[in-house]
Amino acid sequence: MSVAQNVGHFAIECDDVERAKAFYEAVFGWVITPWGPPNYYHIKTGTAENPGILGDLRERHDRLAGTGPGVSGFVCTINVGSVKDVLAAVETHGGRIHSPPYLIEHVGTVAYIEDSEGNRVGIIQHVDTVQMPEGVKQG
Repeated sequence: MSVAQNVGHFAIECDDVERAKAFYEAVFGWVITPWGPPNYYHIKTGTAENPGILGDLRERHDRLAGTGPGVSGFVCTINVGSVKDVLAAVETHGGRIHSPPYLIEHVGTVAYIEDSEGNRVGIIQHVDTVQMPEGVKQG
């Protein structure tokens, strides 16, 4: 392939969009603004120097048969400065810790949380000497 297959956008489906908006703004400091249809928001994850990727919060319309709320998808992992601080913020703002932190040698400390809507999210605090595979840039 001649074009890199990088993630260019992500979507977070929510039962309560305003609750999820408050969660992500408080826990990760993301800027979330209304855009387009009702209950649809753009998510700005980065800064002018390190813009990140565009995401959105949207109202959940579909449910998986027999498994409760949700749309089949994959888990995104967010780079954080402190796993400990983020885990504390998650619990303060209506989320829960799905799995406790663990160390991946030469990479960093990883944990999984559930947001205020029951969506699973990974977080990682890279070690200073992170060893990424060739051709992969640490986010």
